[in-house]
Amino acid sequence: MGKKLGKAGQMALGGTLAALAVCIMTFGALIPAATFCCPAIASVMLVAVLRECGTSVAWAWYLAVAVLSCLLSPDPEAAAVFVFLGYYPIIRRKLHCISSKVLRTVCKLAYFNVSAGAAYLVLLYVVGLESLLEENVGVWLTIATLGLSNVTFFLLDTVLARLTKLYETKRNK
Repeated sequence: MGKKLGKAGQMALGGTLAALAVCIMTFGALIPAATFCCPAIASVMLVAVLRECGTSVAWAWYLAVAVLSCLLSPDPEAAAVFVFLGYYPIIRRKLHCISSKVLRTVCKLAYFNVSAGAAYLVLLYVVGLESLLEENVGVWLTIATLGLSNVTFFLLDTVLARLTKLYETKRNK
């Protein structure tokens, strides 16, 4: 069984992974597709923080990365995606306590769609990012984008499950 990290080790791990997550969040402006990839990669780092440091430290880590991403990231859309969806690894544990797979899936879908909707409402009406509306995309493309984003969310959920299992396996050796 793997050794438990002490307080200093937890602080070092959390600080290092937070700095790395903020660096990754700043890459969101370099490549257009990275707007959505960077927040997902940053939130994957939360798996190690959650496992090694516990839930309360994981929430503090998430808040620190979210605030720093909002301040330092040149892409407000990527920062908003992280702010509204980046804490998923923390609540994923709670969602997996739901015994019914159908209810668990419905809860995950509700979480994702409400959070993504809130992120874009904030971007439009608080941040004033009207350029999101200026992209003349039409109804069908909007529906397709929403459908694909839900599929992508479930792919992220699968990746998180596998990475968590791999991390646990490697950590306990």
